[in-house]
Amino acid sequence: MSNFSIISSLLDNDFYKFIMQYAVIKLFPKVKAKYKFINRGEHTFPKNFDKILKENLKNMSYLTLSNEEKTFLKKNIPYLDSKYLNFLKKFKYNHQEITISQKDNYIKINIEGLWYRTILWEVPIMAIISELYYKLNGIKELSNKEIKNTTIKKIDKYKKLKVKIGEYGTRRRFSYNIHKQVIKILIDKGSSFFLGSSNVHLSHIFSKKPIGTVGHEWIMFHAAKYGFNFADKIAMKNWIKIYKSNLGFALSDTYTSNIFFKNFNKKLSNLFDGIRHDSGDPYIFIKKTIKHYKKYKINPLEKKIIFSDNLNPDKVSKISSFCKGKISPYFGIGTNFTNDLGIKPMNIVIKMVKSFIEKKWISVVKLSNIKGKTTGNKNMVFFAKKILRLNKF
Repeated sequence: MSNFSIISSLLDNDFYKFIMQYAVIKLFPKVKAKYKFINRGEHTFPKNFDKILKENLKNMSYLTLSNEEKTFLKKNIPYLDSKYLNFLKKFKYNHQEITISQKDNYIKINIEGLWYRTILWEVPIMAIISELYYKLNGIKELSNKEIKNTTIKKIDKYKKLKVKIGEYGTRRRFSYNIHKQVIKILIDKGSSFFLGSSNVHLSHIFSKKPIGTVGHEWIMFHAAKYGFNFADKIAMKNWIKIYKSNLGFALSDTYTSNIFFKNFNKKLSNLFDGIRHDSGDPYIFIKKTIKHYKKYKINPLEKKIIFSDNLNPDKVSKISSFCKGKISPYFGIGTNFTNDLGIKPMNIVIKMVKSFIEKKWISVVKLSNIKGKTTGNKNMVFFAKKILRLNKF
């Protein structure tokens, strides 16, 4: 068993990371960032896990963008200009941007460097941690037949619901092998509802256009630079500046949805195709979204909500039923596709914790719609809540 070939392509990463990298290069090329591994599930790791992880990350420095991959990006993501694609062709991961240590059964991971470079680390590191964790603990994956049967059962349910589904499961997948198989089955059996995968490498392999939306760190940075009150609004305006009418979904919960809707004015509400829900009660959010659109005399049926918070067929069924005749729902399914083996998936994240702006490091935070997803320096979290009048949250 080899532990050193888990990430085999520069594109084995999520689509949203590349589109954010492009935007950062365009608008904030000199900004530096720090990221931190957060072990929410308090998982314990086997001896020498840190050393094996380091070897995997070191080997990623050999990854390069092939001419075929570059052509795929040019064809399927035409709003990424040739200058960026040439940059990506020369891009190399630098493992020296990462420090890893292990004490007893716990690991610490910190990432530091130019934002446009370090932004690509989060997803592959998490995918490697997840796969290594299962391998080194001797947890075997399902057989190909079991994977196929499990996935097809879900596909049949989604077909009956007549919903639109995307796959977002790179970060906490059980293994690359399972991930690849699931995507193939979704394409073969779910063509009527499957929109695509956020994994750019697997999208290339199966000739499918990758999908995704902006991530929280984009808005977190804007809060550090421009203030918490206007972070959502300025982040959305800058996104439009780069992508025009492309990639038109706004992320709603970086500083709670109530703050987001205050920033989501009539012009932005019209410009964006819809909103992504990633935390909190989805039914309350649906009601708020519909009320918001109606306030600006926008027909909610002409807009969409992408749901992406820990979904499974049962949740999708209930949410889609609630949305019927009110607003169009789309669903981004992650771990339930790529790590549904009857064991509890890992609860881990890697989050930006600081940005270097105007010659000093500034802590960045994410509040979300639930306390469990709040991240960042405690003092800065308290300050953000005070500024936004969310002290009861």
